[in-house]
Amino acid sequence: MDTVKIGLLGAGTIGGSVIEVLQNNQDIISQRANTQIQIKKILVLPREIPALEERGLPATNNYDEILNDPEIKIVVELMGGVNPAKDFILKAMAHGKHVVTANKDVVAQFGHDLFDAAAQHQIDFLFEAAVGGAIPIIMPLKRSLTANRITEILGIVNGTTNYMLTKMGDSGADYDTVLKEAQAHGYAEANPAADVEGKDAARKIAILASIAFNSRVKFEDVSVEGITNLTPEDILYAKDLGYVMKLLAVGRDTEFGVDVRVNPVLLPKEHPLAAVNGVFNAVFVRGYPIEEAMFFGPGAGKPTASAVVSDIIEIARGLGRGAAGRFGCTCYHHRKICPVAETVSSYYIRLLVDDKPGVLGKIATTFGNVDVSLKSVVQTTAQEEDHVEIVVITHAVKHKNILEAQAALQALSVVDKIFNVIRVE
Repeated sequence: MDTVKIGLLGAGTIGGSVIEVLQNNQDIISQRANTQIQIKKILVLPREIPALEERGLPATNNYDEILNDPEIKIVVELMGGVNPAKDFILKAMAHGKHVVTANKDVVAQFGHDLFDAAAQHQIDFLFEAAVGGAIPIIMPLKRSLTANRITEILGIVNGTTNYMLTKMGDSGADYDTVLKEAQAHGYAEANPAADVEGKDAARKIAILASIAFNSRVKFEDVSVEGITNLTPEDILYAKDLGYVMKLLAVGRDTEFGVDVRVNPVLLPKEHPLAAVNGVFNAVFVRGYPIEEAMFFGPGAGKPTASAVVSDIIEIARGLGRGAAGRFGCTCYHHRKICPVAETVSSYYIRLLVDDKPGVLGKIATTFGNVDVSLKSVVQTTAQEEDHVEIVVITHAVKHKNILEAQAALQALSVVDKIFNVIRVE
């Protein structure tokens, strides 16, 4: 094929960057794809059309112009959100057009439907940019690591929360202060709920776990806890104990099923993910025979165009060889989701207790009564009159035992408050 023509849905931050990459790297892209790649039409809102046309770019606000154009072989969906993006993708597939998307919402919630439609119409459906921005992780899991039995996948996959936790650790500032700073820099939305409550990361780990463990994991399967309850004190104590605080997306193969969750964790400073700071993302994979590997890079914004254009090139190469549908759904197992109560971790617990003899003994006995073994107990300086803070690190234990321990501690007269309970990886 002399030229592969594409239809682009959306020309925002990522869409605009895709246009720039296709223009600025045209020579190397055509050589690597063994064909020219040309934007035939860009779908945008009516008010956006004049600006694109001034740049000599073909724009429309009518999706049918893309859908019914037989020359357009690839539809690139960069609109975001579920509606109308999902319908546009399915319609493109029904018209025999290959699809590239960066839309984590659609893939996490409706991946099964989209893969079924892609298989039915024998087209490619690629979504490298849906997780980790510019970081290549989807295709490595689907192709480069297919000889491996993946046992664990850990990800720092939300740049907003990673930036905020990095700033809290570096400056000692509180949550509200660093959130305002993140919003001022454009790292956080005016309504940051999807980021700080962990929902964005949950969609991404649902996608990664589905691929890593070859079993359908949906967004609603993910246990989610955000960073809104974290304090500078927790982060300072973590640092003193040799840890850093991260919002971690976890996928783990266990005897009880797929353990899939998003929650704040204390990571040992020597862990590879502990050095991932600011708005950067990283995904850590453990398996056999690879043992350990980590993928690191910018997780959002303009660099995401790298992953989008790479997917376009991959499909264009296939079109040149008459090959399509090579990377279909790999969720051929039907694994159950591990109940949160059965998940296993060490825990950090910060308490405010009476400052008097015998308190530590009562607390240790309470943990022991619910089969929770203590790794370390640190008593800090007095915070209130006749009260002191205690930080406890437990050995690995099931989550249900920690819930029992919390209930038992709250019933103790010497325990005034449980500030936070945070997992330790």
